[in-house]
Amino acid sequence: MKKTVVIDVVGLTPTLIKNMPFLSKWSEKAKITSIEPVLPAVTCTAQATYLTGKYPNEHGIVGNGWYFEDECEVKFWRQSNKLVQAEKIWETAKKLDSTFTCANLFWWYNMYSSVDYSVTPRPQYWADGRKMPDCYSQPPELRDRLQAALGIFPLFDFWGPRTTIKSSQWIADASKLVEEWHNPTLTLIYLPHLDYNFQRYGTNHPTIPKDLREIDALCQDLITFYENKGAQIVILSEYGITDVYQPIHLNRILRKAGYLTIREENGLELLDVGASKAFAVADHQLCHVYVNDKSEIEKVRQLLENVQGIELLLNEEGKAKYHLNHSRSGDLVAVADKDSWFTYYYWLDDRKAPDFARIVDIHKKIGYDPVEMVVNPHIKALPLVVGWKLLKKKLGFRMLMDLIPLDATLIRGSHGRIPDNEQDRPLIISKNKDLLKESHIAPTQVFEILLHHLQSKA
Repeated sequence: MKKTVVIDVVGLTPTLIKNMPFLSKWSEKAKITSIEPVLPAVTCTAQATYLTGKYPNEHGIVGNGWYFEDECEVKFWRQSNKLVQAEKIWETAKKLDSTFTCANLFWWYNMYSSVDYSVTPRPQYWADGRKMPDCYSQPPELRDRLQAALGIFPLFDFWGPRTTIKSSQWIADASKLVEEWHNPTLTLIYLPHLDYNFQRYGTNHPTIPKDLREIDALCQDLITFYENKGAQIVILSEYGITDVYQPIHLNRILRKAGYLTIREENGLELLDVGASKAFAVADHQLCHVYVNDKSEIEKVRQLLENVQGIELLLNEEGKAKYHLNHSRSGDLVAVADKDSWFTYYYWLDDRKAPDFARIVDIHKKIGYDPVEMVVNPHIKALPLVVGWKLLKKKLGFRMLMDLIPLDATLIRGSHGRIPDNEQDRPLIISKNKDLLKESHIAPTQVFEILLHHLQSKA
């Protein structure tokens, strides 16, 4: 099989390439094809669709998280590859060529998969409450070897208020080392850098040109390295980020209508999803609405159908149309309009918000929270506050890094819906033009295109 490297440049769109000198020039000798986004156009769903050639109704990844009904818990950012309920491209390739090997560098659902080499984020959670940067690998010694060469994976540059190019740089450097050490046939590389400021500030903020230059330089380094190794390069993205200004608090609407069950502990409120008649799981511009009391589905639909900012409210027929008719999906699925996105917020008084609302905690929240990338602008003497908290952490004391605001209007960019403008949609680029004959493709076609790259003689 032909050596192939797939670089997932998160958030990359045709519009952005024009402002990226290297990729702009490199793509002149390649073909750029638009990808019709899968719904929801979010990381886990898009990647699962690309790697299986199936829609969510078959592979089961209906979002970055969903309601695990048997456990009565909402879980986001799970990592077991066994959650993906369809054959992956590396499994198909191995059936065709027993010598085929695959390295997966930070694409999601990367634990316990059948790839030959994998590296993925995995913090250490200590008994004293500390969360320490780290990663997970298969084989296990790969993690130690990479971190000995590159330093500990910069987890806090990967997600949270201090995200920088450092995390994408680490992933790129790790990819090159895996290439030198193991020479895989297929390498999958995830570069998240454009996700951050585009969501924080929107598409026209003064920081954006710098972000584009940084990821462009990183792509130049990777592409040059791998082309010198004789590899063919595929650049792709999962979604495009567009400007938003209106957060929608569906759980607050459901709460006021009497559908939520709230428990109060130590003066703070916790949403009890298992005991609620209905609740919403927010995921960027899509929201799964689960109705535990099925007799209330029509009433919930009537309640939500006129909520400002909701463009589509999918019932069973609507879910089937968009390939979301899977048991993990909500009974109803709400899709935001172009100006809006969904929060997970359910409290009506910020003084009663749960303690995890003001920290970076991707596992306790019943939905995706982009506000985790922002520091509360009302905190005075921020460097002193942060320094004191870090000192306590270093000394082994328990502390709460409660720096995240509860103001969803601070977020200015989002994704998840299918953008109206094709220039805001994801793309795939390859110099193997014969494999990209169409001007736009369905997301499920990415699987076959990648497989054909592996089988090509170019």
